[in-house]
Formats: sequence, structure tokens, C-alpha cells
Amino acid sequence: MTTALDAADAIVYDLDGTLLELAVDWDAVADDVVAAYAERALIAPTGDLWSLLDAAADYGIETAVEETIAGHERTGASESILLPLGERLAAGGDDRPAAVCSLNCEDACRIALETHGLGEAIDAVVGRDTVETHKPEPESLLAAVDAFGSEPERAVFVGDSESDAVTADRAGVPFVSVVDALDE
Repeated sequence: MTTALDAADAIVYDLDGTLLELAVDWDAVADDVVAAYAERALIAPTGDLWSLLDAAADYGIETAVEETIAGHERTGASESILLPLGERLAAGGDDRPAAVCSLNCEDACRIALETHGLGEAIDAVVGRDTVETHKPEPESLLAAVDAFGSEPERAVFVGDSESDAVTADRAGVPFVSVVDALDE
């Protein structure tokens, strides 16, 4: 039986939780972002990190919030751990174009890929700050697919979360969970 992964002309991978695990304490990141609001005499509208990022533009502190998150991500990228699918990618053997589409900033994605010798295996990197919107909006995934000239229905998105599945659905790209990809 041919699977979506087998049939794809190109593969787009989520990064964190799929190819590797960033060494980031996300609760500490959220605390630091709340502190960035407080430093500007603002009351953070929520404690949820990604909601804080989304709200930052409304408060005029988008750059400060983005840099706070990205700083943690860059550090965590250099200390990241390679996961089994990342090990498989590093071993080579698949000559299809490959990209990364991540909620992490592009710089952290590139640091993590280089840290684990995956830079040559990845043809394009689209992070949260590469395009105007981020996952689960489809723009970032479509930009990754477009980077190697594939059509959405001819690519596949491999990820580890419900948000990744929603992103793929919104982009019209078949989705495969990292667990299923490892079973193939």
C-alpha cells in the first residue's frame, strides 16, 4: 500500500518534536515574555506564550517579545537533541527535496540543523518570522512547499502536533505524524 509519505515528491518537516528537541523551558520563556510586558508597564493579557506573541503587536512590543522568545530558541537550538527521524534524515538515502516549517524562529531552526549536521539535507527553512503569519495558518507551510517548486498536494508535512495537522489541512498538504513516519 502506498502511503502519503511514499507518494510525496517533497517532504516538509516540523522541527521541534519531529526532527529534534530544542532544549527550551517553554514555561520560563512565557515568564520572560510576561516580564517584557511588565517592564513596559503593561499587564500581559494571558500567560500562554503563543497568545502573548500574537497580542504583542497590539501592545506595540512585538519586537521585544519576538526577541525574548528567539533568544531562548537560539540557545535551545545549540543544545538540542536529535530525535530518531532526524537521525534517519541525517543518514541520507532520500533524494527528495526537504524543508523545515517551524513555529520556532528561522535562525534557531538553522542553528539546530547545523548543530546536528542536517543543513545539507534541508533545502529550505521557514520559521515563524520568515513569513507574515505562523502555524497553524497555512502561509508558512505553503512557503516551504513553494521553495522547492512542488504543489501542495504532491508534498507531505511530517509533524508531531495537532497544530501541525491543522496547518497541513489548511494548506491542502497531506499530513503524516512523526510516529507514522518512523513506522515506514
